[in-house]
Amino acid sequence: MKIRWVVAAAAASVLAGGGIVTATAAHAAAGCHVDYTISSQWPGGFGAGVSVSNLGDPVDGWRLSWTFGAGQTVTQLWNGSYTQSGAAVTVTNAAYNAGIPTGGSVNFGFNGAWNNSSNPIPAAFTLNGVTCTGTVTTPPTTTTPTAVPTSDAPTTPPPTTPPPTQQACDIYAAGGTPCIGAHSTTRALFASYNGPLYQVQRASDKAYTNVGALSAGGVANAATQDSFCANTACTITKIYDQTANHNDLPISWGGLWKGPGPNGADVGADAEALPITVGGHKAYGVKVTPGVGYRVDNAKNAPTGSHPEGIYMITSSNYVNQWCCFDYGSGENSHTDTGNATMNAIEWGTACWFGDWANNPCVGTGPWVEADLENGMYHTNTGSNKDPNNSGVHFPFVSAWEKNNGTSNFTLKYGNATSGGLTTPYSGALPNGYSPMKTESSLLLGTGGDNSHSGQGEFFEGAITTGFPTDATENAVQASLVAAAYH
Repeated sequence: MKIRWVVAAAAASVLAGGGIVTATAAHAAAGCHVDYTISSQWPGGFGAGVSVSNLGDPVDGWRLSWTFGAGQTVTQLWNGSYTQSGAAVTVTNAAYNAGIPTGGSVNFGFNGAWNNSSNPIPAAFTLNGVTCTGTVTTPPTTTTPTAVPTSDAPTTPPPTTPPPTQQACDIYAAGGTPCIGAHSTTRALFASYNGPLYQVQRASDKAYTNVGALSAGGVANAATQDSFCANTACTITKIYDQTANHNDLPISWGGLWKGPGPNGADVGADAEALPITVGGHKAYGVKVTPGVGYRVDNAKNAPTGSHPEGIYMITSSNYVNQWCCFDYGSGENSHTDTGNATMNAIEWGTACWFGDWANNPCVGTGPWVEADLENGMYHTNTGSNKDPNNSGVHFPFVSAWEKNNGTSNFTLKYGNATSGGLTTPYSGALPNGYSPMKTESSLLLGTGGDNSHSGQGEFFEGAITTGFPTDATENAVQASLVAAAYH
């Protein structure tokens, strides 16, 4: 659901036009216009975006204030800071977006809480104490009247490139659980990231090239791949880590279960097998067919042992199977099974591990978000899914989530990566024999910890955090995924 309201108190549709009297140097013309957008809404919570257009003289430092009318509260905000006293909210600029030129705009977003019955828009907004009416006002001058030139109202459209916004890993960092690995072939996961996203190799001459983003914090430049791979096949040979840890994912060298590549290695995904659009731009996902696998061992700053860890990825219900294992997360550096609790990863598919092996059938047919904790793909701490409300998750783009505090709790969540909030099918104790966790520091995509490579799935982006992310942080990340506009 996306609801968009354009708010301008008093004269909402009136934008200043023709012959505005300018003030003398000591008196600034002021005027503003606010767009308030509800981007998603779910029981107890909602996400919103706010765009403030400056119609008057340039602003250096801003404060936008409003009053909620139905008890709503801001729970998390990006691209600024906020205070709330009762119903009154004030948002102050961040360091990088303090200036708003004449005719320019600034944007910020937030998650909020509401009472599930009414979520009205605020009745009025003020920018630096001036009510945003959609018109420009000039304070009276006390100087001797002189001829004052007139000018047309600002007609320059807002910048086509919006100011920096927080991406998924910016939000995790703000929540105190920074990403130690951030992988995506579709877009940047930090607002400031402008490095390579992935590497491809073409079949014709075995040459390599990197595919980056269109701009810092932006969508992948698919034209780079299209040009490089024209008239030949290409393979994704590496997915770059966007964090400072450089935990890049090359093709896995194999493991206990040998891959189909040279000397038992796995193989890379067909670079052109999964075209999509993100934010209206073409991009390519990773189509993991059986035998495809990526892995980095002894990853820098990866959570190990019982240290808490969080994981999310965007995948799809369009391409799944029941076999082990389409995973993303942490596993063993030896690529062999070293025992219970030595890995912590999201498994996505229709696997009913305990139904297959222990006569403990699942309710429903999946696919589900599961936790691969080694020697078991868990829907709950006792194994299989028994929740009739969780018979399967079916979206073209699924956000899958798992977090583990290492001693007493693991939590599974899922959402539609294009709208709405998150659902939590399980949050509770770890299985018997899995506390404390003994997680190792290999980061993997597409296989199990022992290189079990019969699973299949689609991967678009994901991140691994150190620490146990809060629900508020995960809700904010989900809102940022929805805003990315996968299609």
